[in-house]
Amino acid sequence: MACINSTGEVNDMAKKILAAITQPASLEQVALQSGAPLYRIRSGVRELLQAGLVEQNDQLYLATAAGLAALNKPASGNPAAVSTK
Repeated sequence: MACINSTGEVNDMAKKILAAITQPASLEQVALQSGAPLYRIRSGVRELLQAGLVEQNDQLYLATAAGLAALNKPASGNPAAVSTK
């Protein structure tokens, strides 16, 4: 399961990962904080790294400015994101 869809939006798993790394954290810390299995965190972080939404410094990971923007962007299927005009 990909963390980023074809339109560039992040899914719920990606949002859990990004929320867990607003401060530098190890993969194990991300897994504990998000409640997701470590193997899922590893694959998700790898994808987010490639997309430029996460950066790595030694064994710690941190959401980039683009990652934080993706975390805070409402999903296009979200009624709050749809204009009522």
